[in-house]
Amino acid sequence: MVVDLVGGCRAFVSVSEAGSFTAGAALARIPQPVASRRIAALERHLGERLFDRSSRRATLTPFGRDLLPSAKRLVGLAEALEHDARRARLRPMRVAVPDTCGVRDLAELAAEARELDVHLEFRAAAPGERAELVRTQEVRAALVAVPAEEGAWTVPLGLAGVAAPRAKVVHLETLRAGRAGGPRRRVWLQPEDDVPHVRDRILRLRDAVGLQPAQVSAADSLTSAAAGVFGSADLLLCSAAQAADLGLQWRPIGEIDLARGYDATAALGADADRLRTALGEAVGRCLGATGT
Repeated sequence: MVVDLVGGCRAFVSVSEAGSFTAGAALARIPQPVASRRIAALERHLGERLFDRSSRRATLTPFGRDLLPSAKRLVGLAEALEHDARRARLRPMRVAVPDTCGVRDLAELAAEARELDVHLEFRAAAPGERAELVRTQEVRAALVAVPAEEGAWTVPLGLAGVAAPRAKVVHLETLRAGRAGGPRRRVWLQPEDDVPHVRDRILRLRDAVGLQPAQVSAADSLTSAAAGVFGSADLLLCSAAQAADLGLQWRPIGEIDLARGYDATAALGADADRLRTALGEAVGRCLGATGT
């Protein structure tokens, strides 16, 4: 038979302090019959009576007096454990996220997480840094860039510019030098897309349609990439949500389906699972993912 040692000791200590089973049960915030059952079970487990029940008061036996200090220590340790557990639940879970995530979307994610007693803090970082932050324990979890077919979340990419394109899609081959008679138009990549599974595909397409190498350029930051587009005919590789935030006109790429993929990684598998499942929809909104 499994004995609740902590519950039994808590009832034992409360009754000894109050001097009666009724008052001790009230002190322990349990019904009197429950207190009596727990103490009886503890006595059977220990093999001796803790209280002399021949008088109206709950008087400790010599065995009970000897065991009381140890019972108090056990109850104190249990209360400290419960206190530490409450503090641990309130400790923020730091998550490394792409710098493409907007403040409002992150705030909504944090609010939704609080309903699950999860307190989130965010650290924006480049794709290559986020998994490393988990490894060095600077964050508990991260949203990492993966090929789209491997991702828990998928973010379709297209090209965005200042002027609205006439067609429903933008073909990269229309940017070939001399086609429009003006300066060579560029496609700017932001750091979030300067990863092999995105960058290499757009570079292969660049070469296949005959663009000059410099017509697809990686910028040091999203700000720099967007600055290359404003005031020019250049285009930014981005998601539809990013284009809307920047006030740019977005269209899919005609020759290729290109997308970012994301997955969650964490030191504890349960943290990654929570981001994918219970918080998956809110995470997807932050990323600009489809199906959210």
